[in-house]
Amino acid sequence: MERQPYIRFNLGSENSGRSLNVEQLVSIIRKQIQSDNNFQGCRLPPVRVLAHQLGLSKNTIQTAYDELRAQGLVESKDRSGFFVAEGEKPRTFDFTDKVPGPEFKNISYIGYVNQKQNKAISLSSVFVDPRILPKEKLSACFRSVLKSPGLPEFHDPQGMPALREKIASRLQDRGMDVEADHIIITNGSQQALDLVTRALATKVVGTEDPSYHLGKYLFEMNGIETFGLPIDPFKGIDAITWERRLAEKRPGLVYLTTSFQNPNGYSYSSSEISSIVHWAKEFKFGILEDDWGAEMLSYSEFKPGLRAMGGNNVLYMNSFTKKVLPSLRLGYLAANDKTIEPLLMAKRVSTIAVPAIIEAVLFEFLDRGYYDTHLRYIQEELDIRYEHCLSLLREHMPEEIKWTSPGGGPVLWLELPKRVNLETLMEKLKDQGILIQLSNHAFFGRPHSHGFKMGYAFLSQAEMEEAIIKTSREIKRQMNVQGNCI
Repeated sequence: MERQPYIRFNLGSENSGRSLNVEQLVSIIRKQIQSDNNFQGCRLPPVRVLAHQLGLSKNTIQTAYDELRAQGLVESKDRSGFFVAEGEKPRTFDFTDKVPGPEFKNISYIGYVNQKQNKAISLSSVFVDPRILPKEKLSACFRSVLKSPGLPEFHDPQGMPALREKIASRLQDRGMDVEADHIIITNGSQQALDLVTRALATKVVGTEDPSYHLGKYLFEMNGIETFGLPIDPFKGIDAITWERRLAEKRPGLVYLTTSFQNPNGYSYSSSEISSIVHWAKEFKFGILEDDWGAEMLSYSEFKPGLRAMGGNNVLYMNSFTKKVLPSLRLGYLAANDKTIEPLLMAKRVSTIAVPAIIEAVLFEFLDRGYYDTHLRYIQEELDIRYEHCLSLLREHMPEEIKWTSPGGGPVLWLELPKRVNLETLMEKLKDQGILIQLSNHAFFGRPHSHGFKMGYAFLSQAEMEEAIIKTSREIKRQMNVQGNCI
């Protein structure tokens, strides 16, 4: 027979931690039983539990319960314990009257695509194919860390010092003014963005239009006024509109992804970065640079980004998640002497710290040189997939279709004629086992691009060929149907 849950009594109100005798114990329990009719039929704490709690002998508790039974206040039932008398059956606390639940903002998660939905091919994934990620080397690092006698006993809210040193050194090699003391290790780059959102004083943020949709949701959920800065994946930023909106809105922060932006895969030119730095000085706003794709480009040295060109007042965030293993969820945020404390406090009050074992594993992965070896391998592999994707698009897509050529990162943007209905296309492809993700929710108002992101890093060459052939065939079918209707 399953045990009934038992009620708890406040037994410290009359004894201040000192030993209770039977008479005192009976008096305390009697008062609390008689104070609430809801206790009828409820089980009392087991003798051994109450004895342990009060530091008394089981005989003392048993004697007190026997006295309460003699007074008609409790009864013993079916060898399952003592219960408050006058109940028809033991109470399970299944009350019919429910307290009201909290009210939440109605913000739905739009645009999610299950990467493994019924073995379908996910054509819009921003992830790298797990089959080419360094799981064996990561496993070796985990085993090494777990065998180490020097595992940290306490958490460090800012993150493992040795790991922060490694990261700072890598950023310095790219021309950034960063010290280890400026870095906060985060639970992926999403938490880095969350920390800035929490600590921001001026609750007005400008970001790309289309934007990284989870960043846009994060700002909106926290009551931040958010406005879009239009960016075209083929032409770049609309400088006139940007300057006008920045002058009008006077944001506290502008959040931008400088390399391989999600969803359109665009990377800022050096002249655009220079303009943004100039506007930041003129209109006095802070910058948060999301540089998650910087290490996903072959055949090139790193070009200077916003942190390198704008100085260490620019907040900088990056992540190892997509490049090493999605489930690793480890990123970082680079601040400076002025901003580190409020950001660190935001982390303390939200998650306190990242698990130290995960930090130690990533340090081991970097320290052994595995990360740089893996980057070289993954860049070569993604280059092959990228060139294969471009070749398939050129072979199969009709003339009116155009696409970007980012040269790196995991995605490019496929732009379609307006007469192709994107929602219909998505449903038709889903029926054929191809999943695409629309980005309407990432725009501010009516989308100024008509297409979807295409992820070439997630698929094998065979999967990519199947997906592009089916997508091209369906696009042509819609274009022909619409053309005949005109």
